[in-house]
Amino acid sequence: MQVTSSVREPLVTGGKTYHDVTQDVSRQVEGKPSIAWFLAFLTAAGVLALGFIALAATLWEGIGMWGLNKTIGWAWDITNFVWWVGIGHAGTLISAVLLLFRQKWRTSINRAAEAMTIFAVICAAMFPVIHMGRPWIGAYWALPLPNTFGSLWVNFNSPLLWDVFAISTYFSVSLVFWYIGLIPDFATIRDRATGLRKTIYGALSFGWDGAAKSWMRYESVSLILAGLATPLVLSVHTIVSFDFATSVIPGWHTTIFPPYFVAGAIFSGFAMVLTLMIITRKVFKLEDYITMGHIELMNIVIIITGSIVGIAYITEFFIAWYSGVEAEQYAFINRATGPYWWAYWSMMTCNVISPQLFWIKKIRTSIVATFILSLVVNIGMWFERFVIIVTSLHRDYLPSSWAMFYPTWADVGVYLFTFGLFFTLFFLFAKFFPVINMAEVKSVLKSSSEKVAK
Repeated sequence: MQVTSSVREPLVTGGKTYHDVTQDVSRQVEGKPSIAWFLAFLTAAGVLALGFIALAATLWEGIGMWGLNKTIGWAWDITNFVWWVGIGHAGTLISAVLLLFRQKWRTSINRAAEAMTIFAVICAAMFPVIHMGRPWIGAYWALPLPNTFGSLWVNFNSPLLWDVFAISTYFSVSLVFWYIGLIPDFATIRDRATGLRKTIYGALSFGWDGAAKSWMRYESVSLILAGLATPLVLSVHTIVSFDFATSVIPGWHTTIFPPYFVAGAIFSGFAMVLTLMIITRKVFKLEDYITMGHIELMNIVIIITGSIVGIAYITEFFIAWYSGVEAEQYAFINRATGPYWWAYWSMMTCNVISPQLFWIKKIRTSIVATFILSLVVNIGMWFERFVIIVTSLHRDYLPSSWAMFYPTWADVGVYLFTFGLFFTLFFLFAKFFPVINMAEVKSVLKSSSEKVAK
């Protein structure tokens, strides 16, 4: 009996040539914006303008506009900060880690994922700055600079300061990694353009000539930056978790937080990549490049990380029980059965139960099901951050200080502002930058295209 191995699904379908790749990807950059793009961009810009009203009111009046109180000093804003940091994780993971492991399926999705990282980190960084109340007066205190008014320096023992170092380093490396990958594609568009467009893309391409030495340096720099970015993927959300784990608040003071936060960040980040990729492939007609194979592989990552997150939830309850500390036990019982029970069970449903549907191949390979579940996962991950922060603070050691948190219009408005900013930047990127890495797709075309597979 002869046994034959199955051939892997092609990463590029439609029998594309090198010329086809250039045409298909450059089309949305060189052509006029479509009506769909205009509508999407105007919607994002409208949300941005609406949210700016809330942001301006918060900066003018102070953070008393928010619903936080004495007990729940960290509320909606820090919830959104941690959520956006998590969203920013998958981009660098897809680009850096999968590049180091020579995974060819990253080539069609890494560019948009990297852009998502940049925009999400910008949105995340806003919240600690706004939380300062009057950032134009005291924002520089978060920087490790000598104090011109005396001998006071920032507290290097504070995880909040570690956040400043971790996120700024992560953002810088991700930005350089993203831009380096764009240079060959900018040169391709430069060579096809005329007039002002040629001048702009010529400046952006830094005189790229496509010589063998240029490609050698490009690949060397990409590997070095990937090597730098990979530990940053793990460190950033680990350090964000230290904001909570180094405290003595019941429900926070646990060593499981670093791996738990990292897995959750990759989980939510991949869900957001899926949301954006499904929209992008449809709007720009890139179904031959962002194939069902890419979507299925990302869904598998969501199954794995979702399962890790589910185990972490169960482990938290076990640790609380095993510790024998009444306050710790009460914190977790209160999460599941207290006033915020609806948030806890929304989190469990969205993050633990819904990803398990991807074990079914029919669901895992369905565009509609994947899109819906990617939104469900991100909603669930927001509830996770809300549950960790608010439910742990609203019932502390003193019953006399117990309180409830209710978001105000300013809370919701600032959150909407970040959504408007994120999608406005992403739509501008999708229109004026190549949304797929042409150079890297061409590098895997011969070995991974449908024409060769047949």
